[in-house]
Amino acid sequence: MLRKSGTLRRQPALWRRCRSLRQIKQVHALMVLRGFLSDPSALRELIFASAVAVRGGIAHARLVFDRIPHPDRFMYNTLIRGAAHSDAPRDAVSIYARMARRRGDCGGVRPDKLTFPFVLRACAAMGAGGTGAQVHAHVVKAGCESDAFVRNALIGMHASCGDLGVAAALFDSGARGDAVAWSAMISGCARRGDIGAARELFDESPVKDLVSWNVMITAYAKRGEMALARELFDRVPDRDVVSWNAMISGYVRSGSHRHAMELFEQMQCVGEKPDTVTVLSLLSACADSGDLDVGQRLHSYLSERFSRTGLTTVLGNALIDMYAKCGSMKNAHEAFWAMRDKDVSTWNSIIGGLALHGHVNESIDLFEKMLKGNVKPDEITFVAVLVACSHGGMVDKGHKYFNLIQQRYRIEPNVKHYGCMVDMLSRAGLLKEAFEFIDTMKVEPNSVIWRTLLGACRIHGEVELAEHANRELLKAKSDASGDYVLLSNIYASVGEWLGSEKMRKLMDDTGVNKEAGRAVIDGSSKDLMQSSR
Repeated sequence: MLRKSGTLRRQPALWRRCRSLRQIKQVHALMVLRGFLSDPSALRELIFASAVAVRGGIAHARLVFDRIPHPDRFMYNTLIRGAAHSDAPRDAVSIYARMARRRGDCGGVRPDKLTFPFVLRACAAMGAGGTGAQVHAHVVKAGCESDAFVRNALIGMHASCGDLGVAAALFDSGARGDAVAWSAMISGCARRGDIGAARELFDESPVKDLVSWNVMITAYAKRGEMALARELFDRVPDRDVVSWNAMISGYVRSGSHRHAMELFEQMQCVGEKPDTVTVLSLLSACADSGDLDVGQRLHSYLSERFSRTGLTTVLGNALIDMYAKCGSMKNAHEAFWAMRDKDVSTWNSIIGGLALHGHVNESIDLFEKMLKGNVKPDEITFVAVLVACSHGGMVDKGHKYFNLIQQRYRIEPNVKHYGCMVDMLSRAGLLKEAFEFIDTMKVEPNSVIWRTLLGACRIHGEVELAEHANRELLKAKSDASGDYVLLSNIYASVGEWLGSEKMRKLMDDTGVNKEAGRAVIDGSSKDLMQSSR
């Protein structure tokens, strides 16, 4: 794309030519070679491409912006806009604060009516009503309060996290004829959690735009009120992908996976193109329900849709997680190696899935490949590989990897890492070492750790150690009936019937009853893995 370039001024706008962050970086490199600050117009386009036109480029936009000695208003506004729509809206406020601080300086720029709406959006996203009130004061001082775009942003911010009285006053003073203003009020009330007020406004609104419909559908779906959400969904004059996603994700959260899949099929029949949010919701449904067939259909759909570019990292990770939770590690493995771009979550999903399903050697081999590939593991990675060591009885490797956590990667071990080590030592029958290891822990052992030891004591008939573990469980105020049953069974297994009867009587005296039909299962590793995700 860049080899035949003449001067940047003579080419089509940069943002029209850039389709990925990689291409943006190529353009950036070319600009550096030709004099980074020599073409202000090209700089503006580069910031726009990074912050707005190409998804995921806001960090690069900030990098470019920070190297410009005197950014102009367009550059500020573009970066604020991009940050306000990103996962870090706080950055939009900090950039605005920098703009406001410098406006009195030589070469400084003043915020205008294009600046304030995005700053206010960021305040609303953060729930920062106090900051929003300060921005409102700047709006008044700049004489922008009467601008419809700014006014609606003020209404939305105050309605969601600021002064509801101020929002109502702005709304009543000439904004009732504006459908966007109605949407701002409805959205603000819904975000506050006052769905009753939001619905009253919605019903009262003379002209309902699609945003209002989607706000109400989403609000009901998030509360699990799917009948009300569906009633509105069926009445929407013109649905968009947001409408469908709100319903699909709502059904997934409420456990109605069949309804979610039916809507997905209906969505395709009417010609609405699913997006990443749609597919992530459905993959989550398949993972929760264990519906491998539907998961494979989704995989086929994704393979066809992304045949040229390959799956995004987020979708690839969700696919691996789905296959792992459905128990299809062969498919998970294939999806993993088919991914072009992998992040630490990708490696965590496959290593953890293999560990939980007993593919211990493969799990550890992939962990070693991860280290050799210079991918930095995080705390979740180490939980996964320690689970593998535990299931495989690889005590030496477990100690080796546990030592890596602090010594090489400067990660402070948490109770999950310690729990994995205790589980590993217990499974290997090294109960005394396990108890000694607990004494070295830098965190307080929880009931899961003591219960793991209690279960291991049952297997190995260690009555004295079991009594110690049970005392610690009682100190932790654990009232799980399984703890008493375990110790009772340990006494019985070695013929100490008096101790067994004593534990049964203690259950009766303390009012703890074993639930009918409930078995005591050693699921400590699984619990640790699931709580780490």
